[in-house]
Amino acid sequence: MEEKKMTERESLELITAMITRTRQRYIGDGNILLMWGYLTMIVTALVWIMLITTHNPAWNLLWFAIGIVGGIASPILRKKSDLKNGVKSYSDKITSQIWTTVGLASVVATLFCVGFALKGLNPWAMMFTIPLIIVPMAEIAQGIIVKEKSLIAGGSIGLCVGLFTFCCIVCNVRLLINWFLPLFMVAFICMMIIPGHIINRKARLQR
Repeated sequence: MEEKKMTERESLELITAMITRTRQRYIGDGNILLMWGYLTMIVTALVWIMLITTHNPAWNLLWFAIGIVGGIASPILRKKSDLKNGVKSYSDKITSQIWTTVGLASVVATLFCVGFALKGLNPWAMMFTIPLIIVPMAEIAQGIIVKEKSLIAGGSIGLCVGLFTFCCIVCNVRLLINWFLPLFMVAFICMMIIPGHIINRKARLQR
């Protein structure tokens, strides 16, 4: 029996349907963005306050709480979303793979930094390139896939902050807590918190 070949129109309709379905899955899934955004904000504020009041660099260990807490909470939220929205499409799998790559990059970068730190070096400023360059690029890619402008705009702002941060690191400009940590929080407000609330609001309007 000869297989029926899809016409160009049918192919485009199938791709459009997958994108629409993926978008519907992510509209209303702003809770994961909000979790990461508020978690990062809280930890950053705690580090800022403790460093200013105690001048003890040991409080920088609080940064690890973002990866630990977020790494535990994110799969739980994702599982709840999958149970609610059903079977994943190809577009869903692409977005999932994008964020999995970001997670793996974060783990590898942390291991590299630990290795350099054991040699008596201080590589930790490099870790800011993960949330401010790799994460925004992933967010922009997801925004393009699901056609969500708030993700593209927020990711673009975060990426600009990240490129500025990278230039400071390369040019040996010190990332002082009095100006950099507030800038870091503003970036996450734009990248995670605002898009998360916009996505959830759209979900409520669609119900």
